[in-house]
Amino acid sequence: MHQQLLYLWLAESALDAEVVAWALYDGAKGKGQALPAAKGPDAPPYATALAALEDGWCLFQAPQAGTPVGPEGASLGELQFQFIFERRVAIAP
Repeated sequence: MHQQLLYLWLAESALDAEVVAWALYDGAKGKGQALPAAKGPDAPPYATALAALEDGWCLFQAPQAGTPVGPEGASLGELQFQFIFERRVAIAP
């Protein structure tokens, strides 16, 4: 079995919020199950984290509640709402 990890950063903490950034780490080196085709070069593989769950990804880590945003808007720094998913794929020898 090989592991694939999918990182999704959302606009807010709800699983049905919009994906704003993503990364995929493929321990199967492209020989396992592929992600769904994106709707463009800058489009995420899933529109929401809920869509990834519905496609069989297992939620591995969800974000902890962060500091509320002040009246001036979001502060600079890392993306706050990071969800990490995994799935294990079998590869034929």
